[in-house]
Amino acid sequence: MPIDHKQTYDGNNIFARIVRGEIPSKKVLETEHSLAFHDINPLAAIHVLVIPKGPYVSWEDFSANASDAEIADFVRAVGETARIVGAEPQGYRLLANTGKRAGQEVAHLHVHIFGGQPLGGMLAR
Repeated sequence: MPIDHKQTYDGNNIFARIVRGEIPSKKVLETEHSLAFHDINPLAAIHVLVIPKGPYVSWEDFSANASDAEIADFVRAVGETARIVGAEPQGYRLLANTGKRAGQEVAHLHVHIFGGQPLGGMLAR
């Protein structure tokens, strides 16, 4: 169910619990400020999530409130993760939903990396 990206951060959301190690994940990359792991319900041959470890609800929240170190680490983690999973040579798509109208389902910033197959048009109609 889509969420309001203006809500207060809930430290018990599924991604916060993954960061704390309460829920297992198939990790791809872990840095000081970021974590990348395989999606449990992949929508493409390659489907990985990259999240900041900090308490950020959305891209808007993260870009306004994260430290420069967190932002740099996260952006680098997205690129490095794409290389690690083999998405980079043929191309890949990044997706970060923010808010109800975009279909954001977890109130923790996350970027999807899709690849490994043709991905079609940018938006479903």
